[in-house]
Amino acid sequence: MLSEVQKEVDRWIAEIGKRYFSELTNMALLTEEVGELARVIARVYGDQKPKSGDLRADTKAQMAEEMADIIWVVACLANQTGVDLSEAFRASLLKKSTRDRNRFS
Repeated sequence: MLSEVQKEVDRWIAEIGKRYFSELTNMALLTEEVGELARVIARVYGDQKPKSGDLRADTKAQMAEEMADIIWVVACLANQTGVDLSEAFRASLLKKSTRDRNRFS
């Protein structure tokens, strides 16, 4: 699952990127990417009207691109810090399933 994403990112870094940015730089980049997604969502679903150049014609594709950028940087951070995202996701899902089993009934 997500471990494949991590492997693919690591392969790309080794073959093309040559090195990871520092963890602090990647954290800043993650914040930037989340902000870019937030800007699109605020203009498409929120109360803000888009400024010239904010939105492309295909906003779904624009959101998908920003989401993929977020996944990329999260995979970089996971690789750099030794986190197995597949295992972390499974643990998170189990926690939510247990904690929230009856919460939304």
